[in-house]
Parts: sequence; C-alpha cells; structure tokens
Amino acid sequence: MRPEAYQSALMIRLFEEQLLDLFSQGKLSGTVHTCIGQELGAVAVAENLQPSDWIFSNHRCHGHYLAHSNDATGLLAEIMGKPSGICAGRGGSQHICKGNFFSNGVQGGGIPIAAGCALALKERGDTQAIAVVFIGDGTLGQGVLYETLNLASKWEVPLLFVLEINGYAQSTPTLSTRSGAIADRFKAFGMPYHEASIWQENELFATTHVAVQSVRTERRPVILGIESYRLKAHSKGDDNRDPAEVAAYWERDPITVFEKQCPDLSRQMRSQYEQRLVQIVSELAAEKSALSLPILLQSAKKDSPPSGLSWQAVAIAPAQRIAERLRTGLRNLLQRDERVMIIGEDLEDSYGGAFKVTKGLSTDFPGRVRNTPISEAAIVGFGNGMALAGRRPIVEIMFGDFITLAADQIINQASKFSYMYNEQVRVPVIIRTPMGGKRGYGATHSQSLEKHFFGTPGLHIVAVNSIFDPAVLLEKVHDHIDGPCLFIENKSLYAAKLRQTAANGLRWRENGETFPTLRLGTCEASDVTVVTYGGMVEEVEEAAHRAFMDDEIICEIIVPTMLFPLAVAPIVDSVRKTRRLLVVEEGQGFAGFGAEIATACVEELPGLPVRVMRSFAKPHPIPCSRDLEKQALPTTDDIFRAIQTLTKP
Repeated sequence: MRPEAYQSALMIRLFEEQLLDLFSQGKLSGTVHTCIGQELGAVAVAENLQPSDWIFSNHRCHGHYLAHSNDATGLLAEIMGKPSGICAGRGGSQHICKGNFFSNGVQGGGIPIAAGCALALKERGDTQAIAVVFIGDGTLGQGVLYETLNLASKWEVPLLFVLEINGYAQSTPTLSTRSGAIADRFKAFGMPYHEASIWQENELFATTHVAVQSVRTERRPVILGIESYRLKAHSKGDDNRDPAEVAAYWERDPITVFEKQCPDLSRQMRSQYEQRLVQIVSELAAEKSALSLPILLQSAKKDSPPSGLSWQAVAIAPAQRIAERLRTGLRNLLQRDERVMIIGEDLEDSYGGAFKVTKGLSTDFPGRVRNTPISEAAIVGFGNGMALAGRRPIVEIMFGDFITLAADQIINQASKFSYMYNEQVRVPVIIRTPMGGKRGYGATHSQSLEKHFFGTPGLHIVAVNSIFDPAVLLEKVHDHIDGPCLFIENKSLYAAKLRQTAANGLRWRENGETFPTLRLGTCEASDVTVVTYGGMVEEVEEAAHRAFMDDEIICEIIVPTMLFPLAVAPIVDSVRKTRRLLVVEEGQGFAGFGAEIATACVEELPGLPVRVMRSFAKPHPIPCSRDLEKQALPTTDDIFRAIQTLTKP
C-alpha cells in the first residue's frame, strides 16, 4: 500500500477505535457504526474528488467524511454532542453535514437526493462537478434505489454510485436475501458497472479513477462496486458472525498487511495520530455539551395576540376556475425564476396533468416541466436534491393518496435537514398534491391524508380554497418558505370558480398575514365559530346560511390557508366571543385537525366554558358509489345539524 493511502486509512481507523473506546466509557450517546476494515474504499474515492463535488453518505459515514475533509476535530465534537461540532451536536454520528457533504441514517434515503443534486448540476450547465452517493449491498433491497437508477439513467445525470459490498446487512449475510448477480441490476438500466476490491490496492485506485472520470467527462451515471469486509460489529457490539471468519479477514486487512511490511513507518504514523486524537478528546472534554437548542416550529403559533387582529376584504382576483389559477401561478413562477422546475407524472403536453393544471407549460417552458415514471419516492427525493443544490423544484404527486409512498423523503429527509444540519442548508421544495373525495374515485384515490403530516417539524402545509387566489398562494410559498411545503389542492375545487363573495352576499375578509386566515361573519354577535379549510368551505357556507335563514343562528367561519404551523389567534379570538366551536374536515377525525384546534382553544382560554363539536368522515374507507360516498363524507346537512346541536340550551 502507498504510504499516503495508509496514512489516510489509518487516520479513519484510529478515529473510529477512539469512538468505540469513548462509547464504552459512557462518553457518547446513541449509536456508533464504524467502517473499520473498509477504510481504503473511502480513501480511493476521496482522492479523485474535487471541492465542487457533492457527497452523500449513509449511517456508516465517518470514513467517507474524514477521507474527504480530514476534519477529525469537528466530527468528534459532533459525535460527542458539543456546540463546536460540525452540526452543533444536532446530527451526531449518523447525520452530518459540512459544505457539500451530507449523511443520513435511513438506508437508501439519500440516493434520490444525490441524483436530484446531480440533475441540478446538469441543469445549471456545470461541466465539472459531480455528485457521489455511498450505499451498502444491504441497500440493494430498497425500492427507491431502482426508482432512482431508472430516472438517473434516463436523464443522464452526473452521479457516481459507490456500492460498498461487505457481505452483510447488519447481521444478515446479503447472499441469503439477494437473488441474481449484483452487476446485472445496474446493467438493466444501461449503466456502466466497475468493480474493485480493497485487497487489490492498485486495481482499486485505478478503477476508482476511471469510474470518477467517466462520470465527470461523460456526465452520466456510473456504478463503482468495492468489495470489502467490515471487521467490527454493525453497531458497537451486535456481532453474531463466526469469529473464525472475522479473524481470517483481519489477516487480509490492508492496514494490518502494511503494518507487517513497514513496521517502523506504521508505528511512527500510528503514534502521531494517537497523540493527536488524545489531544482532541482532552480539549473537547472541557467543552460544555449543548444543553439547549432553539425550537424549530410550534404546532400552534401564538405570536399574534387577539388585540392585534385586523381584517380586510380579500383581494379581487379573476373569477376563473381553480385549475386555471393554479396554472397561472405556476406559469408566473417559471417566468420569473429560472431555477423553478416542475416534475411529476403525466405533466407534459398534450396531457397536461391528471387535472390539467400543467397543460401548456411544457410547451412554453421546454425541459423545465418534465414527465417522470411512477416513482413517488424518487421524484420527491430528486426535488429534495435539486433544492439542496440551489434549484426551486415543484413536485407533483398525482393523487394525495400516493403521498405515503414518498413519506420518507418528506418526514425523514427534507423536513429534518435544516435543523439537523444546524441551519447550514435549506430545502425549498414545493410538493403539490390533490386530496379529498367527492369525485367517486374510491378508497385509494379519495382520501385526505394531510393529517398524517401535521406536526412534522420543518414542514409547512398549505391548503388551497375557493376564496383566496391559489396563484398568489403558490407565489407566497415560493417567496416566503425556504423549506419543504406540502401544498394541498382538494380535487373537488379544480373545476370550481374562484370567488370572494359568499352565496348570502357577504364579502370574505382576511387578516393580512403572509398566509392569511380568512373570515366570513355577519356581525360581532356571532353564535358559533366554524373552522374549516380546503374543499369543505362551500358546504360550511351553505350550512351557515341555512342556519341563519331557518334558526337565526349567526356563524363566523374561519378558514386558515396555512395548516401547519397554524396561527391559532384568529380562531381563539372568535371562540372567546362565541364560546361554541365546530371544526369541519373532510378527513378522519381521530387525532385530526379538529382535535388540534379544540385543544389549542382549551389551552388558550383556560376556565372559559367552550362547547366543541367536530364534523368529519365516517371511520371506514371511502366507497366508490356516489350515494355511499355522500354518506361517508361530511355534508351540508351534517354541518347544519352540528350547528343546531351546538346552539341548543
């Protein structure tokens, strides 16, 4: 082995041995996944990278980071939970970030993000920088890998996949769970596959150089498989492998072999690094750990006191269909920001999207509105990576029911990055999706699943309604949210026309916030506060009008556009007067939007007797039959009866 390669590999090994020692002393929390035995692969890849390249690692990330940065102090401080750590102790061992280096603990989660980053490099015309993503052979079972391979190959992005083949997925031999040859998986997508081994150093470095240069010059994805063996446990002490097997690999270990061949040089280098690590640990031990960190988001924003509330008429907008206004908003963003790119299934002309929202845009903005395969996890991941690299992607999920297929990319990736990486990055990706029923599409195409994402720190959720111009709402998200946003469009609204006046002739008003809360009320002497959002606004309007005409019950309707984080002040202010609250939502009620609203009002109005009711979908899947669907979802009659019940003595 070349001395300089040994030097880098030894630094990684001694660092991780120090981690295991610190963990045994109780000085580290969480877990530690070492790459002891695999170091040379990381060294070979790092040797061929440039400062402008982007690197995406996994839970076993220390070696990749150290080979790339040589920053032992920052990484050790991070793992020890110190404020001087590269993420101020927020990320720990698995979740690290510095410059263009990222790692996350979810297997396979970083793959589409790396590919999206590579796409962003390509779209901005970069002819040198590439993206690199490290995966293990255990990750070959992850579906998002194959979604990404297909899309990365089709769009020819400059991405190097580094597959570290160590023969195990935690404790399970990968041969016992994998069928077929590894190389054949990548050949199916038309990708060049290079393979090397840590036990043949010259071939390893030569093959790695060829693979990296191929991506850099040809600007297309390449696979580099590196055979290796993990000499230590998967995580600390969970190792049930045959000791004889492990011992045999220790004998073959490149570092062990080099130290036998060059004992004097290796002792000198080992002593040098051991002293350095002892000094680093000593200095960090004196540093206080991070005792408190700022709260990222609150589930209910309480920074707008009732005394500060003011209302104004909702701005007049063209009385066009909601789908047309959404298209206008997308067109405006494409025109004024060249970083904007829209990806999703069936978006291009002549189809123009399942609900025709993107019709005409791919013709007017060629290459910036793109069809994708049916790969929800991958396309949201691509959006995340593009956003990390400075683009402003808009991803469409054809039906909200399919958002669960991309949940990892939303909950474990995009929403966490900014906070987890100590505010070093932003992920401004907009994820548009239609929710709700009333179209007879049945159980898997009619759900309102947004409640499953409420309360996810770092994620914003905005809902379109028929009152506030969705074109303006889209532009507000683009201009004011620098993180991921789930943009909910109830499918029953697409054909409805935008309006600012209710059926009873009253004018809707808004509170002037960036993401306004809307209000419809007849006077200050309202009897009931009714809160709703999205596609239920018209039913609530009709029920309130009927309650007034039939029973002289005065309702004040409150409609937030930002569902999370939620500004509760306008709702609390109304409930303080009416002392009656009805929350209407199209989705399931248990642990839903209404439950959060009711709790917030109880917390903000202690001691005030408030009557609360909720109207929501029946607790079963949504049927396809039109008559059965009407029974399943809240109707005008249901809302009217709830209003009557609330006002009974």
